[in-house]
Order: sequence, then C-alpha cells, then structure tokens
Amino acid sequence: MKKILSIILCAVCTVFSSGAQDGGPNSSADNIAGLYFVSHEGENSKVRISRDTDGTFKAQVTWLENRLDSDGNVRLDEKNPDKSLRDTPCDRIVIIEKLSYNPDRQRWEKGKIYDPTRGIRANATCSFDSPDTLRIRGSLMGIGETVFWKKLE
Repeated sequence: MKKILSIILCAVCTVFSSGAQDGGPNSSADNIAGLYFVSHEGENSKVRISRDTDGTFKAQVTWLENRLDSDGNVRLDEKNPDKSLRDTPCDRIVIIEKLSYNPDRQRWEKGKIYDPTRGIRANATCSFDSPDTLRIRGSLMGIGETVFWKKLE
C-alpha cells in the first residue's frame, strides 16, 4: 500500500512540476503582456501591459469608465506625488513601471505600482492565478494589498 501511495505521489508531483515548466501562464516573461480589465476603489478601467524599451514591463491605463469630472473635463492625475505628472489625463496614467521577470521564481517582480485613487507608490510583484487572472501584490513598509486583473487579450 505504501508503495502504491508513493508511486501516486511521484506521478502527481511530476505532472505539477512539468506543467509549471512548459506552457503555464507564469512560464514566460511575455505572457504578462496584454490588455486587462481592472476594477479598483470603485473605478473600472482597462490597462495595457507591454514591454518597455529597457526590457522591463509597464502597465498604462488605456480606458477609464468615468474619465470626465462633473464639469465635463477629462480627470487628471491630481494626487500623483510627482508634481510633473499631475496633468496626465486619467486614461493615460502609468500604473506599473520597471517590472522584471524572474524565471527562477516564475513571477514578475521589482516593479513599482501606483494607485492614482490614493496617490501612493509601492513595490510590486505579479503572477498568474490562472491564464486570465493576474495577481498583483503591492507592498510598502511591510503593509500590502493584493488585487486581481482580468486578462482580456
């Protein structure tokens, strides 16, 4: 009986480890690239993740459900800690920068994530929970928050 359980356990481990190495959503750096639907702090948006010129990845808002203020003007990134970016239209804000892929850990890390609803920047790591669900973990001084983005393409 112990031998049968041992064989089953080895078979299960082999299946899971081989799946992680070939073809899983976390197995290749470029798998993160694409368009995502994001719902956060009452805001619905679409964000595109792309490879930047330095080889890292960035995420930029491409669409925001409520892009106009009560006066009909495009909302701006008024809470940005970088004063030079406060005139950026809300549907052009860069949310993640300098995210790099770590093949050993099969995740994207060492990036910075920006929450425009609060004007906060934090460290970012990302990995897929499933082929269409990206888990993003932002942390600052030991305090963190996890959000999930739905991959559209």
